[in-house]
Amino acid sequence: MELTRRDVLAALAAAGVVGAGAHEYAERDGGSADPPLTDHETATLVAVAEVAYPSAVSNVPDFARRYSVARVNDDADYRAGVREAVADLDDACTSWFDDRFAALDDDDARADALHEIGAVVATPDPSGGRSERIRHYLVNELLYALYTSPTGAGLAGLENPPGYPGGDTSYQRGPQ
Repeated sequence: MELTRRDVLAALAAAGVVGAGAHEYAERDGGSADPPLTDHETATLVAVAEVAYPSAVSNVPDFARRYSVARVNDDADYRAGVREAVADLDDACTSWFDDRFAALDDDDARADALHEIGAVVATPDPSGGRSERIRHYLVNELLYALYTSPTGAGLAGLENPPGYPGGDTSYQRGPQ
């Protein structure tokens, strides 16, 4: 299942990010003169998505990059939280694995890093400790983006849940 620009826009709308600015960042293929995230921060978000997303989805780097850049574009507080979480993740990885998260060899090493940091089991909290912030700003945000997109929802079997438009059988069928 391939993630598309349509998925990015749907995920941004679900996150409450709307307007021409979000659309512009979601549609843009290249960078801008003043991007809201550094190349390293974007690469780290892409690396987290590649670990967190199921192997059944493709085009993960493009989806994660477009979503993340548009998501932080107009929200300075959220952007600061993402930057702090990336710095925390890199500090831990440098200390334990001798390299920053995005530079780790493969997805297995990155998954191990997220487990060691505690971000896999942490309760997401934007003002919590290191693992809680990493879980909130990096892991949960990217998972939210995936599963609120049409492709991600379809992967989870939620592409047309009862009570939402989609034909007369969608509202006549009860929960399973």
